[in-house]
Amino acid sequence: VLFRSVELTNEFGSRPLTVGAAHVALSVGLGALKPGTDHVLTFNGQPSVIIPAGAPAFSDPVAMQVAPLSNLAVSVYLADQPIDETTCHQDARSTTLITEGDNTAAETLTDARAIYSWCFVEGIDVRTRANDAAAIVTLGDSITDGAHSTRDTNRRWPDVLASRLQADPKTAHLSVLNEGISGNRLVHDVAGPNALARFDRDVLERDGVKYLIILEGINDIGRTAMPRDPGDPITTQDGIRALGQLVTRAHSHGIKVFGATLTPYVGAGYASPAGEQMREAVNEWIRTSGVFDGVIDFDQVTRDPAKPTVFAADVDSGDHLHPGDAGYEKMGASIDLSIFH
Repeated sequence: VLFRSVELTNEFGSRPLTVGAAHVALSVGLGALKPGTDHVLTFNGQPSVIIPAGAPAFSDPVAMQVAPLSNLAVSVYLADQPIDETTCHQDARSTTLITEGDNTAAETLTDARAIYSWCFVEGIDVRTRANDAAAIVTLGDSITDGAHSTRDTNRRWPDVLASRLQADPKTAHLSVLNEGISGNRLVHDVAGPNALARFDRDVLERDGVKYLIILEGINDIGRTAMPRDPGDPITTQDGIRALGQLVTRAHSHGIKVFGATLTPYVGAGYASPAGEQMREAVNEWIRTSGVFDGVIDFDQVTRDPAKPTVFAADVDSGDHLHPGDAGYEKMGASIDLSIFH
């Protein structure tokens, strides 16, 4: 594949953001770049760009060949300026290194400070020679984001799915766009905009989207038992209505939608008997309503057969809400690739 552009973002900024320089290269991990792969990013032919508050910025095309599933490093130099709000993907299960000065062209970094969020980088678009190339968006919360998976190893369930797609000649033309946000909810803002509010940006505006997998709602259910704000509690019908709205909006753009059942959560900090009833009711609707183009039954894959309201022991990361690496592997491996043929 070849790069088409790198998208930087100042979406949540309250004032313009000046990017003094930006580069992209193949990463070999631990802050090191593969020699000879560094490429300068330009914006309308210029090496710097000012991104207005609330806006993105797309780089010019980059003549760089990249194999599928490659690890990339995007380096951004922010000139000295006041920044009140940063646009970041919190807990991206990946390491970002911060240094003083413009080190965007450096092959290795010294005296760097590590954080574990992606900041100011929204995504990367590529070109491919496959005429039928398309994308699968995975929309969800921390379970799609890969919470509790091993950092810097790409072991989220969407990563497992992407690897399986590439290994099968019938599906190697498909990519996976992970749009999971830890803490995200269907109908209330708490960690990023709610799914209904961010749907256009994270699904409809992404290039080449043909399929959508939705795994979202457990945080809405959990916060009903432990509300932080007066409007936190929702009903089963509120959750079902929100999911139905997402399907309707995707279908209006010709996107096929697969509903993923909510995984077990009894034993989690915000679990409750009423919440478990809601989870089971939502899952029954996902399985039987006929609203979705297909169903991916993560609940059945991850639950303890002897006690189906909790994770199986080999799935649980330990908090009874998030899978560990083995659980994410099980989820990604369970998806029938023929639904994408």
